[in-house]
Amino acid sequence: MENDNIAAACETAKKFKENIAKVFIGKDDVVGKAILGLLSGGHILLQDVPGVGKTLLAKAISRSIDGIYSRVQFTADLLPTDITGVTIYKQDSGEFCFRKGPVFANILLGDEINRATPRTQSCLLEAMEENQITVDGVKYELPEIFFVIATQNPIELEGTYPLPFSQMDRFITRLSIGYLDHGKEKDMLKLQKVSDPLDSLTPVVTCKDMLDARQAVKEVSVAENMYDYLLGIIEASRESDFLEYGASPRGSLDLLRYSQARALLEGRSYVLPDDIKHSAPAVLSHRVIVRKGTRLASASGDGAIERIADSVEVPI
Repeated sequence: MENDNIAAACETAKKFKENIAKVFIGKDDVVGKAILGLLSGGHILLQDVPGVGKTLLAKAISRSIDGIYSRVQFTADLLPTDITGVTIYKQDSGEFCFRKGPVFANILLGDEINRATPRTQSCLLEAMEENQITVDGVKYELPEIFFVIATQNPIELEGTYPLPFSQMDRFITRLSIGYLDHGKEKDMLKLQKVSDPLDSLTPVVTCKDMLDARQAVKEVSVAENMYDYLLGIIEASRESDFLEYGASPRGSLDLLRYSQARALLEGRSYVLPDDIKHSAPAVLSHRVIVRKGTRLASASGDGAIERIADSVEVPI
């Protein structure tokens, strides 16, 4: 039965990926990592320069699931209640009632999240961690499938605020899309010559399908030595001379779930060392800070994590 669940979830993920690839072309690796984030029960951050398809990817994901989709354009004057909702007084009944905000959705696109003030950014912390929000002392549950896709431009651009380190830690992965090569960009131009391909994209999975797939991810087995190998990478990041801060315990949990999701997407019911090693840069690179004055001072978090993962002995 367990293998049947994993096989069904793998089929669901493949259908999902193929549907997104109809409109978001030339970046199969990025699409795959985004799907792994969704299967893992986490949230993803898309960071890149404007115009490379961050919002297109988010829309393609949302239109591939038969669920509720909301989009919030983050700006400097956006208030937390514009996202969570607000309690209002109804004069006709003399009662207070809560008007839900766009956070009550299955897929929430936070576009250019780093253009909002830290106060507004922080209103998503509880939602992303606990699947609930608190307004005026009252807790409100969010849907079981609640997936935040946040986009941000590089923080060097004018009018942006860097995300707090605590919020970065709540994203299971940070993805950079990059430019298309000549052939793929030519295909993209032809695809969008007459109409927007998003208009013809229809849902291929339901929220129930995705919940089942997430449950199947948890059923992927992890051997004792795989736990030790994963923790070896986490502990090495904390002890590294190249890093100011290593990965958090939340990072180790996310790495475990992401590795399980990768194994499932490969059609396996068990985690291999390769699943952990290849997942580590995607899950941990945005959670660490490279120490200045070291040989890796100019390196990205990805490069540092790759180097650390290479230094940990792989179990046989």
